[in-house]
Amino acid sequence: MSQMREEVELEKSTRRLREKFHGLVEIDKAVLLMRRYGNNHRMVAMCVALMADNDRELDEEDKSALNNDPVAKAQGKEKEKPDDDDKDITELGERLRVLPLTEENKRMFDLAQANQIPSVLHQFACESCDRDWWRRVPQRKRVSRCHRCKKKYDPVPAEKMWGIAEFNCPNCARAFKGFGRMDGRSPCYGCRSAIFPSKILPPRRRGMIPGPRQRNQHSCLAEDCYNRMEPHVPGTECVHPHSRQKNRKPRVVFPSPAHISSGSTVNTCLSQGSLIESIDQLILDDIEEESDEDSDSSS
Repeated sequence: MSQMREEVELEKSTRRLREKFHGLVEIDKAVLLMRRYGNNHRMVAMCVALMADNDRELDEEDKSALNNDPVAKAQGKEKEKPDDDDKDITELGERLRVLPLTEENKRMFDLAQANQIPSVLHQFACESCDRDWWRRVPQRKRVSRCHRCKKKYDPVPAEKMWGIAEFNCPNCARAFKGFGRMDGRSPCYGCRSAIFPSKILPPRRRGMIPGPRQRNQHSCLAEDCYNRMEPHVPGTECVHPHSRQKNRKPRVVFPSPAHISSGSTVNTCLSQGSLIESIDQLILDDIEEESDEDSDSSS
């Protein structure tokens, strides 16, 4: 494994371990444990969560589950499991154990034991770079970075999303898809009733609507639609790419709000799985940026 690949794997496992405990594990401690246990964030998180559980101690059944971890066995890492007397894991467990018994903290421990990080899929859009993208992000930290300008953004508001939409006409019971925006009506291809979209579809879900596949030329009630339907609605704009291009309008219909950091997290956070770009490339970008910053500061 190359040095860069090792760095990527270490970065991924460190981010996942920290995210499972909502950033409460320091970066240095997380890196130390991931190096010690071959990046097996699943077993380390499970052990820490069990030790931190206020309702029970780590018993023989829990230890057996750790010793027979299927992920570790598949990777040939049976020996790289947390030691019973690992002072770093014990210290983490004891520190997390005194957290208030809130519903949120209990859910955090339960999810850590189950090796789960709740995530959601969102649309993001950068106005300055005129680009939009979809990304799966942690449920508790819904932020994504534009990989051109490096700015961080919150998701496009649900009521302002646009793109290929799913429509369900209540008048003729027709289901279809076409370009639309959540805050604007589009005509049904069947009965021509003006209806709002049910949802905006991310790239991998656009071909999952049941029923016959038919191609209908886009036509809507927007004033600037390239194939406008009458009577049109004055003051409205079409989101179809042909209309945007023809009218010399930007690709981004509604930009994401700029993200304002709460200061609760530091450099490392959960790696963002993307529908378009690989997780490795995203982390490589982060590592390269950090290297560039180091070079700048040392010059």
